[in-house]
Amino acid sequence: MKFDKSYWEEKFIKNETGWDIGYVSTPLKEYFDQLTNKDLKILIPGSGNGYEAEYLFNLGFKNVFIVEWSDTAIRNFIQRFPKFPKENIFQKDFFLHSEKYDLIIEQTFFCALHPSQREKYVTKMSELLLPHGKLAGLLFSREFNSPGPPFGGSKNEYVKLFEPYFNFKYFDECYNSIPPRAGSELFINLIKKKIFNEYTYHCSFTCHLKYIHELRMVRSLEKDGVSCMAGNSCKLGNSIFRVCAYGSC
Repeated sequence: MKFDKSYWEEKFIKNETGWDIGYVSTPLKEYFDQLTNKDLKILIPGSGNGYEAEYLFNLGFKNVFIVEWSDTAIRNFIQRFPKFPKENIFQKDFFLHSEKYDLIIEQTFFCALHPSQREKYVTKMSELLLPHGKLAGLLFSREFNSPGPPFGGSKNEYVKLFEPYFNFKYFDECYNSIPPRAGSELFINLIKKKIFNEYTYHCSFTCHLKYIHELRMVRSLEKDGVSCMAGNSCKLGNSIFRVCAYGSC
């Protein structure tokens, strides 16, 4: 089965949204309540009916953005909460989004993706976050009996997936889940790792890096006029600099 836009549109049209509890879940509410910087630029991907966006906006966070595929979900959200800025709504495929954010909220989006897309999800999250940006929210720490979505998993497999791209501020069992999900959720608060040094971002040439889980840089940069030596040192003209993979420098 293809979990594309038409699949999710049908779910919302038929109101087959079992993941939707109708309000902001307790763990996210309490996390939002302790945030103090109202200028944070926040993204909620796969926002569905948008309860988290509504709650954050009412708390005073005006730089909240949502990405959602479903026409019906977007329409439901706008009808329920018309004061939310239309320019903060992106109706598109999440993987085609390209803005940058301080904080991305995970709430039943990861579990809606087929497991084959999980690595793509993690790299995209890292790409969309500003330096030191955070990915925070909830993951299911259980398997489901019926075919997904939702798709479950375990802490061990998630740690292996996220570790190359994020430092873990918190990655453990959720202590304040709503009763139906008690004991089956992990709360995550992950900080984007420095993939390679800031100098690389601002050079007039492009350094092509290929990342593997062993955290090594493996592609030569010769075609860009860059000569790379042992230890990830690179030279362009008379300038020698370091290229760091996953903050390993």
